[in-house]
Amino acid sequence: MTLLSVRNLRVTFPTRQGTFEAVRGVSFDLGRERLGVVGESGSGKSMTGRSILGLVRPPGLVTADRMQLEGQSILNLPERKMRKIRGRRISMVMQDPKFSLNPVMSIGDQIVEAYRLHAGGARAAARQKALDMLAAVQIRDPERVMQAYPHEVSGGMGQRIMIAMMLAPDPEILIADEPTSALDVSVRTEVLNIMDRLVRDRGMGLIFISHDLNLVAQFCDRVLIMYAGRIVETLAARDLHQARHPYTRGLLNSLPRLDAPQDRLPVLQRQDSWRDGDPIAESLETEFPGGL
Repeated sequence: MTLLSVRNLRVTFPTRQGTFEAVRGVSFDLGRERLGVVGESGSGKSMTGRSILGLVRPPGLVTADRMQLEGQSILNLPERKMRKIRGRRISMVMQDPKFSLNPVMSIGDQIVEAYRLHAGGARAAARQKALDMLAAVQIRDPERVMQAYPHEVSGGMGQRIMIAMMLAPDPEILIADEPTSALDVSVRTEVLNIMDRLVRDRGMGLIFISHDLNLVAQFCDRVLIMYAGRIVETLAARDLHQARHPYTRGLLNSLPRLDAPQDRLPVLQRQDSWRDGDPIAESLETEFPGGL
């Protein structure tokens, strides 16, 4: 089942040198799966996620042939209508989410406020939902954490609190933008396991934005590789290390390996053709048009 369908998405910004295209003709479908989006900084990954949620502000311009959530167009909806979708049906965990928390509100008040905004209900029921969600993301002593303020919790706990807040309204889609980039390996694994379990148990769709190819290969079902605002390759995550596009191969070859040490890692040799589309990307998109 397709939850989200995007065709020919473009995000542009006016500059003194002319129009800058941050996202150029991106198309994909998202089902009840874990979809990884990989690329270097500036490739358009985060901007793609923000455009889906209507978070690109003027003078930025978002256009698409189609952007539908379960058949309903969500492209450039009025803010009043978008607020009914944002958080309730599609949630997003931002980069370094601890700093998305309000420093002058207790953690419990923030989760309760976010939940009641989208789901309504009495404050007592919302408070119990907040406690249940904190327990679901494996936070010990939720009652104590509910009374704490953001500066009183660790980075890993802040990540889990934001995931709990975003998942409390039971959205259909979660967009996670580098949710583990600031975490050490042990905490990162714990957070990923929590996200994996919650997404699978709820039958959600997940868009997982990351720089880490090995992490995406292990965690996701399908991967989109972005370069200069375009998708250059789409393939099953289990096949990521057999990728055919030279950009993807260059990213993979630049990763250090303990089993094959090198004196110097190869430098990615960029080609102008990558910016203008590539027949390999088109053939692989035809091979996986609607997910796995």
